[in-house]
Amino acid sequence: MLTMTQIKNIKKLYYSKGEKISEISRETGHNYRTVVKYLKKDDYNFKLGKCDKRGRPRKIDNITFIIDRWLEEDKTAPVKQRHTAKRIYERLKSEHRDLLQVGYRTIANYVSKRKKDIYKDEEGYLPLDHPKGEAQVDFGQAVFYEKGKQIEGHYLNMTFPYSNGGYTQVFKGENQECLLEGMKKIFEYIGHVPYKIWFDNLSAAVILGKNRERNLVEQFERFALHYGFEANFCNPNSGHEKGNVENKVGYHRRNLFVPIPHFENIDEYNKELLKLSDIDMKREHYKKGEMIFKLLEEEKEFMFKLPEKEFEVGRIKTVRADKYGKAEFETNLYSTSPVYSNEEVIVKATADKVIIMNKDFKTIVSHERIYDKYKESMKWYPYLEVMAKRPKAIKYTQFFNSLPDIWKDYIESQETEGKKQSIKALMKMIEGDEAEGILNATKALEETLNNGVKDIDSLLTTYYRIKNMGKASINKINLKDNIPNINEYKTDLNIYDSLYGKGVPAI
Repeated sequence: MLTMTQIKNIKKLYYSKGEKISEISRETGHNYRTVVKYLKKDDYNFKLGKCDKRGRPRKIDNITFIIDRWLEEDKTAPVKQRHTAKRIYERLKSEHRDLLQVGYRTIANYVSKRKKDIYKDEEGYLPLDHPKGEAQVDFGQAVFYEKGKQIEGHYLNMTFPYSNGGYTQVFKGENQECLLEGMKKIFEYIGHVPYKIWFDNLSAAVILGKNRERNLVEQFERFALHYGFEANFCNPNSGHEKGNVENKVGYHRRNLFVPIPHFENIDEYNKELLKLSDIDMKREHYKKGEMIFKLLEEEKEFMFKLPEKEFEVGRIKTVRADKYGKAEFETNLYSTSPVYSNEEVIVKATADKVIIMNKDFKTIVSHERIYDKYKESMKWYPYLEVMAKRPKAIKYTQFFNSLPDIWKDYIESQETEGKKQSIKALMKMIEGDEAEGILNATKALEETLNNGVKDIDSLLTTYYRIKNMGKASINKINLKDNIPNINEYKTDLNIYDSLYGKGVPAI
């Protein structure tokens, strides 16, 4: 039997200095198993060690102290770099093969139990009482298709824990404009504003300082003041504080986004989602036994009314356009006009648009917002005016190269004045919607040329007919009751028969 001093020295070498058992055995001169015995020993009362039902020590007891040590050390390691049961088993086979007398399943069971003991919450969770009129907000991720294009999208969820009601809106991003636009649409749809809303520490709403203090994003703070709600934020790693919306994120994904949704217009689809959410709430509350939509109506009595003035969601930024008249916003380039090359312009970013304005806040051009990095959106309409003045240069532009061949040939076949008129006509046809405009302009040019004409007036006439096809409608005229009935007038042509055969006198 070793003395207390010898035992203390063995533990110090192993736990404080991190030496291996074989090194301790050589340094102290004690047998390897003796070192293991005293490293394992933690009770110095005169009691027997833990035994199994048959009175024998468990085979895993020889190595539990090693596993415990590794698991305790993991508490200071990153979550993704902590020991798994498989990794522990592999290390035991490599470093302590002589002590390992059990299989992987025994190790895995022990590790699972010890991790629960080590990482269990000291305080535990308490069931929360949800007052009427409060809401919780969080984002989820889902795939959807817009106009046939797959988008790795996001959906904002707002839930009302008291009633268990909730609404969702889809977006292409998870920025502050998407957050505020989604909340605004839900406020307007239900006609009320929750008096208190709980959030996770969304970067769209708060910026964490060096000392982990929360600073509200300026636009979010203005939004909260405008609608009057109190914004509360959960503690880090405390998702249970807003468990209702955490559950609803999964519920919405399973019930609204399966199968993967396909739509043509995201705004119209979001309107549909609000209606679908209403339909979903026509079911009983899981605990209260009442219909969810009725409970939500009760909650509205504790919410604020909508303010009279609408809040305009959008981030404003002043930038300098480059020599080509392109303005950069969040790594992406958006065209303006050659007139604004090297000039300052104002960028307004909404959830789905990037609007370029001049210093007088008049819109120059509007783009779809790009949710990617280092891309470019080009609206050619403002550039065509310059091209019309220098028509010979058009064939060297990216715009000309992107045109259908029939348009390239048509413009190239013209003289200088004809090129100018062709470009001006094209400007009229693509104004407002370049993609649809080019499509209709190409149809009009094909039809015009097939009819054997190629003048600009015929081209524009054909274009407007194609553009407005099916849009003109004749409304039924409803006559008042006091309108008199008019007999149908029938022409009698017999009177003209008497004139046949008679000569006409000379004048």
